[in-house]
Amino acid sequence: MPKILIVDDDVTITNLMQVLVSMNGHQPTTVNDSLKAIETAHSVNPDLITLDLMMPDLTGFELCELLRNDPKFAKIPIVIVSAKDDAESKEKAKRVGATDYITKPFGMDEFIGKIKSLTS
Repeated sequence: MPKILIVDDDVTITNLMQVLVSMNGHQPTTVNDSLKAIETAHSVNPDLITLDLMMPDLTGFELCELLRNDPKFAKIPIVIVSAKDDAESKEKAKRVGATDYITKPFGMDEFIGKIKSLTS
C-alpha cells in the first residue's frame, strides 16, 4: 500500500485528498503546517508527496527544494497541487524538483490518475 504525504495549509483540501487516496488503496498522512512537513516525511517515509505552493512559513517551492536536497527524498515523486496556474510557477516548480503539477480545482480522476501513475 503506497504511502502518500499530503502537505497543504487548507484542512478542507487535505481532508478531501486524504479521502481520495484512501478510497484508492493508498495510505495517506496529512500535514497542515509546512514547517512540520520534513519531520513528518522522515517518520512516514512516503512513496509520494503532494505539496501546495502558497503556505505560510515555508512555501511549497522552498519545501520541494529542501526535500530534493535530502538524499532520502531525492527520488520520491513530488506533485505540486496549487491554485497557481501560471507558466512561471509551473516552471519554478520544475526547477526546484517537482515531478508533476496539478492545478486546483482539480478533477478527482486527474488527481488519482497522477498518484497511481507515479506510485505504480
